[in-house]
Amino acid sequence: MSPVNVKLTELVEALDTELAESDALAKISEAQVRARTLSDTGDQLVGHYVALARAAGASWQQIGDAIGVSKQAAQQKLGTQLGQPTFERFTKRARAVVVASQEAARTHKHDYIGTEHLLIGLLGEPQGVAAEVLVELAGSADAVQAAVDAKMPKDGNKTLKGHIAFSPRSKEALEQTLQAALRLGHNYIGTEHILLGLLADPDSVATQALASIEITPEQVDEKVRAALAGYLARNPEAAKRMYGTG
Repeated sequence: MSPVNVKLTELVEALDTELAESDALAKISEAQVRARTLSDTGDQLVGHYVALARAAGASWQQIGDAIGVSKQAAQQKLGTQLGQPTFERFTKRARAVVVASQEAARTHKHDYIGTEHLLIGLLGEPQGVAAEVLVELAGSADAVQAAVDAKMPKDGNKTLKGHIAFSPRSKEALEQTLQAALRLGHNYIGTEHILLGLLADPDSVATQALASIEITPEQVDEKVRAALAGYLARNPEAAKRMYGTG
């Protein structure tokens, strides 16, 4: 519904009809609840497009300009709004994984983005280090997908629109990506760090799905290091970018 179609008279008429037998004080309380709902929906609308803009590489300065506030105000208000992590250090592929995870949740009609959706997002970037490592360990992307599907909660009943929040476990996994990058001495967060972040929680759906096909965190860590070493051997100049030395 377009904002221009949200009319005060219609809101008043709807509330009066539903609470026809209630007194004015009861209607004030209900009006406050509905006003908060409208405000929350508006925040979710903005948050949805902020998340997409961040995933596409927009800066907080650009987002602040778009909504008419300073860079600092935009980051403080929207960076943590609705449980959305910020993606300052994420590579283009890593950001695409985050966007794909939201679409995976939407496809399954889930009202959250879980570690299982992030794992599906990683498979959606077949040229990323994470997908290459998973395919090498599992034998094929289909094998990983089947393992995720087997652990996936059943589909919801309602098609979701707009913002979908990260679950507590997936937020923690995304926070762990920075720790994974620091542990490897990297100044960026790529798909490999998302995979390592997912596996930091032994009880997550993603970890359990991979465990069901005998993929362990230790194996992933070893393969990630080997893949990166091979890449750097072929592209020595890349080390300057990865380790912040150039």
